[in-house]
Amino acid sequence: MTFSKLSNQIFEKATADYHITDSVDAEIKNPYEEKSIEYFLYLKNWIDAVQWHFEDIIRDPNIDPVEALALKRRIDKSNQNRTDLVELIDSYFLDKYKEVNIDKDATINTESPAWAIDRLSILTLKVYHMKEETERTDVSQEHIDTCNNKLSILLEQQKDLSTAIDQLIEDIETGKKYMKVYKQMKMYNDPNLNPILYAKK
Repeated sequence: MTFSKLSNQIFEKATADYHITDSVDAEIKNPYEEKSIEYFLYLKNWIDAVQWHFEDIIRDPNIDPVEALALKRRIDKSNQNRTDLVELIDSYFLDKYKEVNIDKDATINTESPAWAIDRLSILTLKVYHMKEETERTDVSQEHIDTCNNKLSILLEQQKDLSTAIDQLIEDIETGKKYMKVYKQMKMYNDPNLNPILYAKK
């Protein structure tokens, strides 16, 4: 099984599992062996699903400002968890292919495998929610047609991205490309690097 197929299967399962309760506070019941790559892929999509719905909730024009601030803090934490998990998945690839003999003409990719997989996880959620829009009974046919067109594009994008991920992994396996991972180093989360935070010390 290709890595993209494995990822898509797990992302679809995690997305479906999340929507059983459709609650940002639902308990994660990860069915995979802890610390396995499958476990991390499931967790990745679950975090993305929660974040997706955080972003919906905070756009409510009538949201209480105190609740909105608390939600913004949760979004910030979720974003950091997402970044940490992407870097962890990249560590899996770095370790797996550490013994590969790299071609002297090998090139580096514009993004690491895990950041491409991150986009694949988001696409699973886009497909799920766009499909929901095509099945609504309280909207016009024009809305349905528009969403069906968008769904077709998303499915094509999902197919193309899956192919690109598998090609990238194959190129890394064979030494045609090499991995070089940079930590995100988000400055706004660091009390030593955010001037608003360190000015208050």
